[in-house]
Amino acid sequence: MTETHKKQLYHVTVDFDRDGKQIGTFQVPLSVHDDAWGVIPVPVAVIKNGEGPTVILEGGNHGDEYEGPIALGELIRDIDVADVAGRLIIIPAINQPAVLAAQRTSPIDGINMNRVFPGDALGSATEQIAAFVNDVLFPMGDVFIDLHSGGSSLNIIPSAVIEPGLTPEQHAANVKAASVFGTPLAVVIDNRGDPRTATASAARAGMTVIGTEMGGAGTTSIEALALCRRGIRNVLASVGVLPQRMATPVPAPKLYTLSPLAHLITEDDGVFEALHPLGTEVSAGDVAGRVHFLTQPARSPVELRYRTSGIVYARRQPGRVRPGNCCIVVASPHTEVQS
Repeated sequence: MTETHKKQLYHVTVDFDRDGKQIGTFQVPLSVHDDAWGVIPVPVAVIKNGEGPTVILEGGNHGDEYEGPIALGELIRDIDVADVAGRLIIIPAINQPAVLAAQRTSPIDGINMNRVFPGDALGSATEQIAAFVNDVLFPMGDVFIDLHSGGSSLNIIPSAVIEPGLTPEQHAANVKAASVFGTPLAVVIDNRGDPRTATASAARAGMTVIGTEMGGAGTTSIEALALCRRGIRNVLASVGVLPQRMATPVPAPKLYTLSPLAHLITEDDGVFEALHPLGTEVSAGDVAGRVHFLTQPARSPVELRYRTSGIVYARRQPGRVRPGNCCIVVASPHTEVQS
């Protein structure tokens, strides 16, 4: 099957090249037991006014992360076309089935969308959605904003995320975008080198890329949502799509990175007790927490120790753990010069 035939699998109800504000869907075919010719209607908005950069904004890659979808829905409703110079392509609930189910992964195929890029136009439902973004939308874009939080399983310090650039120029642009977003800290995260994330795929497409982690714990954060609303407009103003009057001056963030020793993984089945709040400065070798065995009262808890020094950046939200679960993430100071 040719690339043209693959693209014909999708139906799009908006015109990406037309000026004005349009709200519609792109539709991925879904043939299931109770709907032979059904589709997944993924909401998409296009706000275009003349020439200028194209910014693609995505929320809901994981369906249990809420700040991004809320802020993007507000942006769609509130932005006046006259204030735009260029084009906004806004996908507030990209993983529509997961958003409706409030799950990290899609209830249709069980796939984590942020580990499936560049997707597959002939694959499962999640792979097809990712392929549309990668193959159809990314070639249009200059800047990609991917809004995440910790979801149900993690609570994370609200922060901008710096995707490692593939060139010095792209990396500098990514750092600048994270700096103007306006969070107290920005963290370089490469997802342990996994190339299948949306931001890694966008970087390969040559765009300036910024991500976020906006709290988590399976709920919305007042502080994180305020940062998200402000940060979106700051980035859009910094690239010239919105007027500078819509931006809010912010101090430069502290830069951190996740080293290969950042993630603290348990080897036991029990209940995890964390010892330090988010933001606590810790040192390698310190006790981070304990895994307790509630039905074995004679058994002493197992201690987990930090593998690197820095601050407690993220902490597992559910107390129940099993072997392989990530309990703590430590962010270490980053020495890169800000630009």
